[in-house]
Amino acid sequence: MRYDDFGTVLFREGRPLSFRRSLLPSFFLILGIALMFSGCQKEEKAGPPPPPVVEVVEVTVKDVPVFSDWVGTLDGLVNATIRAQVQGYLIKRDYQEGDFVRKGQGLFEIDPREFQAAVDHAKAGMDQAKGALDQTKAALQRAKAEVSEQDARWTTAKINLARIKPLAEQNAVSQKDLDDAVGLELSTRSAVEAAKAGVGVAEANIVAAEGQVVAARAAVEKAQINLSFTKITSPIDGIAGIAKAQIGNLVGPGSVEELTTVSTIEPIKCYVALSEQEYMKAEELRRKRAGRGKVPLELILSDGSTYPEKGEVAFADRQVDVRTGTIRVATLFANPQRILRPGQFGRVRAEMGIKKNALVIPQRAVTEVQGRYVVAVVSPENKVAIKPVKVGQRFGQLWVIDEGLKAGEKVVAEGTQKVRDGMAVSPKPFVAKGEEPAGEGQKPGKEPEAKPQPKPEKR
Repeated sequence: MRYDDFGTVLFREGRPLSFRRSLLPSFFLILGIALMFSGCQKEEKAGPPPPPVVEVVEVTVKDVPVFSDWVGTLDGLVNATIRAQVQGYLIKRDYQEGDFVRKGQGLFEIDPREFQAAVDHAKAGMDQAKGALDQTKAALQRAKAEVSEQDARWTTAKINLARIKPLAEQNAVSQKDLDDAVGLELSTRSAVEAAKAGVGVAEANIVAAEGQVVAARAAVEKAQINLSFTKITSPIDGIAGIAKAQIGNLVGPGSVEELTTVSTIEPIKCYVALSEQEYMKAEELRRKRAGRGKVPLELILSDGSTYPEKGEVAFADRQVDVRTGTIRVATLFANPQRILRPGQFGRVRAEMGIKKNALVIPQRAVTEVQGRYVVAVVSPENKVAIKPVKVGQRFGQLWVIDEGLKAGEKVVAEGTQKVRDGMAVSPKPFVAKGEEPAGEGQKPGKEPEAKPQPKPEKR
């Protein structure tokens, strides 16, 4: 054995060390082939994997309520569009956007100075008209006094003429005295008639003056109304929307854009569109329920939750839309918490009847495959058969199967993603986790309430 300067063995038993190293890769290669061969033998000896465990449920027969759903749009019971009725500049906003406002509560203020000046001017005109009326009334009194005075003179003249006439016939008085008496009677009669005409003129002047007073009073009232329009108030109780006009804007009756909108949302309307056939069916149901109250409605919100308050039909539109063949029906829902707002979408659901002896299975047992619905049926030999089905009404966590299944058959409710057609499985009873079985916990004579519907599993 020889060593180099660093103590490395160069030769052992007459063979160089590099030769021994060249044998190492061959050794490891042979070892790996042996291990692979032994592993293959072990795999060939291992048995097949056990069948997958799935949870199954029997197809049951049940009387279920038949519901109809319609897409609905929420709207305010009353929607008041707030606009300016006089032209001016906005100087103040008196409400918080989105808050609840009461009827008569101030919303906006317009600069009132011009309108206050108009009120003062109208009041001055009315004072002038009243003064003119007082003058004409005084003239009427003077005219009536003149009539009385002239009438008294006429009476004296008539008495004097009556006394002189007999004396003139007896030549006791001169002809001149008779002519003077006749002329005085005629002049006093004319004076009475002229005084009476003056009374008529005075009365006409009073009528005209009274008309001027009425016109002046109307001008004052109009000016005061315009002044009141500078304080814009809410005509209803409701939720006030976002202000669409800012402080300093010039607003008026000619403005295209409204100032804001106030909507009454307690209760709130929900409009749905019914086809002619659905409308006739609903009318038939209403007649059958005569005396038992209106059909209660449910509102399914956009997040899938069911609104806690029940609704009712308020009215139907006067005609069917000839373009779509639908009629618009308004429903009402209580909204004490003011959660619902105009513009929201939802589904209105109504119970239209009872379907007898319906086949039902859990909704989770139904799978949608390329637009078709299928279920995995487990045979008595624990073999899986994938069958297409025709689904019907949903009811709670159950789904009515119209075609494709028979009562008593077992379908996979948990583990559908693990099974294939013809596969052997190990079934066990299905137990809903954290869910109450549909139909349980209900009082006799009442149907269980429908719950939000989960979407079927897609493949």
